[in-house]
Amino acid sequence: MPQTPGIHHVTAVASDPSQNHEFYTETLGLRLVKQSINQDDVSVYHLFYADHEGSPGTSMTFFPYTDARPGQVGTGQVSTVSFLVPEDSLEFWRDRLESAGANPAEPLERFDETVLPFEDPDGLPLELVVRADVPDANLPESPVPETHAIRGFAGVTLSLTSAEPTTELLEAMGYEATGTEGTRRRYESSGELGSVVDVDEDPQAPQGVPGAGTVHHVAFEVGDDEQETWREFLIDRGLRPTEIIDRKWFNSVYTREYGGVLFEFATKSPGYTVDEDLENLGDRLVLPDWLEDRRGEIEAGLPALSR
Repeated sequence: MPQTPGIHHVTAVASDPSQNHEFYTETLGLRLVKQSINQDDVSVYHLFYADHEGSPGTSMTFFPYTDARPGQVGTGQVSTVSFLVPEDSLEFWRDRLESAGANPAEPLERFDETVLPFEDPDGLPLELVVRADVPDANLPESPVPETHAIRGFAGVTLSLTSAEPTTELLEAMGYEATGTEGTRRRYESSGELGSVVDVDEDPQAPQGVPGAGTVHHVAFEVGDDEQETWREFLIDRGLRPTEIIDRKWFNSVYTREYGGVLFEFATKSPGYTVDEDLENLGDRLVLPDWLEDRRGEIEAGLPALSR
């Protein structure tokens, strides 16, 4: 059975697209690498933020619904998204996030790492994880100095009322159990970025409610020729995966795992440069070929995106 090296991307729900764009590019220093639309609802942007080229393991994406109601983070969801930053970056980020109104909490220690919790403008729970051994990265030009810049994902936390059989699924996907702290169990894969999935088990936790400030799904990276194998793997475990869906920049299979979290299995190729030059990523609205004949209608229905 193939194994995933870790997270490909994470997609969340936001409200105001311009506010979302400003926070992730100006405050966090990520690059807008793709400006497109939700292929299942073309009245809504799909905004992709990442490193310079949109590498798997660095891409945080959003569906910003201008009329979205606030969601409730809870069980059956990815409850926190964690980014990786270099050692000696903690004070820089505390000051920067406080200035941006991102409500940074007091740093905490978890699994021998320093973690700085904060929130984006919609209240989405985020964290910065400080490590000495951050990998080299193709960093974008941004207001954040390279010595402190986000390198990509550290991982995600899943909130579940019951950890099994989700933990068994993660182990079959290539994750190894590496530690427990309280109600939190840590699983790690082989990748340099996005290799951590923490499972937080709490039978009394409230059920998550979709809306602005909540994660829509987490995507795991899989090989370009492995999608059918992954579908069979999921079916054999009693799950109900979708067919392979062409998202233009990657092919995807989706399923809800046993605790209700939406998992995606996304290929590395062809990547975000399939329809734009590397230096011009995110500069214009791009559409899948099958929607180009509706460009006028789609553009007219989207709000202006302040840049």
